[in-house]
Amino acid sequence: MDLIEVNKALANKTRLEILSWLKHPADHFPAQHIKGDYKDGVCVHYIGEKSGLSLSTISHYLSMMQRVGLLSQSRHGKYTYYKRNEEGIAEYIKLLKENL
Repeated sequence: MDLIEVNKALANKTRLEILSWLKHPADHFPAQHIKGDYKDGVCVHYIGEKSGLSLSTISHYLSMMQRVGLLSQSRHGKYTYYKRNEEGIAEYIKLLKENL
């Protein structure tokens, strides 16, 4: 994991909010299309609606956070879902503690 790249991904208020929303998705998003739970994450559409940003901007933000290991992605048909990658977040925190 590259600390600089993760810090770049976190250097944006909306991206930080997304991580916070995904920590407790039932508090921030409607029931999902798939089984009504959040096991596979939250649909990009709902994340975009909550943020108020364009779908292309949200997609870019989410893929950036996935690339650095903060989120994981799953696809169900034409829908893409994102959830927090708790192991990646823990690794980031560990690296911060070791390097700062």
